[in-house]
Formats: sequence, structure tokens, C-alpha cells
Amino acid sequence: MGVARGFARLGGSRIAGLPTPTIVMLAVYAVAHVVLRATRFGRHVYAVGGNPEAARLAGIRTGRVVAATYVLCGTLAAAAGILLASRMNSGQPNAGMMYELDAIAAVVVGGTSLSGGRGSIAGTFLGAMLIAVLRNGLNLLNVNSYVQQVVVGAVILLAALLDRLRRRP
Repeated sequence: MGVARGFARLGGSRIAGLPTPTIVMLAVYAVAHVVLRATRFGRHVYAVGGNPEAARLAGIRTGRVVAATYVLCGTLAAAAGILLASRMNSGQPNAGMMYELDAIAAVVVGGTSLSGGRGSIAGTFLGAMLIAVLRNGLNLLNVNSYVQQVVVGAVILLAALLDRLRRRP
């Protein structure tokens, strides 16, 4: 049946030759980079992620930072869902299943510590590009989707192991 034409154009249109979802992604990355690097909120996010108790003792309202971060993440996930539904021209409840694995892989491969307090938007961007290239290559090689999940899981484990070894005294 499909969705309204205007909604379908949202995910299928182009701006300056680039797909609209790409423009949205670049805009979100740019804003996130500025927020995390140049604002008090960004410093608080890193502080709470690194050591919530130390952040609390330093006067940071950790509950507010965590709540604001969850609200922001939920809002961005909703925007991603809207763009995905628009690109697919339908609302399928399981369309984004296992995308969280790719998101975790991108963040971990990008250098963000699973222990918290360390990471960057630029690293996450590069990690996302690496995972996208990996997925595309596996698709071009006709690798089964279940095997792809195992490969991405192995990449996450390898990145986490390297992070652990790097932090080891």
C-alpha cells in the first residue's frame, strides 16, 4: 500500500546530489561533535561516562545528564526510524532489527571504550564507515546474513579485546 508521497520523498530525495539521509547523518555528526567537544553538557557526558561517582562529587547532576542523554538518543533513534520507513516506503516493525549491533560495532571499532569516559564522534564516524564497508563487502560476496552477524560480533569482540589490552597497565 505504501505511504504518502511526501513522506516517501523524505528518504528518497537528494540535496546537492547527496541522499537526504546522508545529509541528516552528516548534520547530526557535526552537531554532536560540537556539543561533545565545546559545551559544558558534552564535558558532563564524558565525566559521567568515565566515573559517575566522581562526576557527582564534582557537582555534576548525573541524573539529569543521564536522562538528557537518553532523551537525545531516543529522539535520534526516532529520526533514524522515520528516515528508514521513508526510504522503504512502508512501516515495518522489524525493519531495523540488529541495527543496534552495527551501532555498537561502529562505536567500539571507532575507539570508544566500553568502560566509558573515552571516545569521539570522529572515531565513531570512521567506525561506522568501516562497518558499512564490511557489510557491503559481505553482501557483495553473497555471505549469509546470519554469518554477517557473526562476523560483526567478532569485530566487536576483537575491538573490545584490543581496548582492554590497550588500557592494561
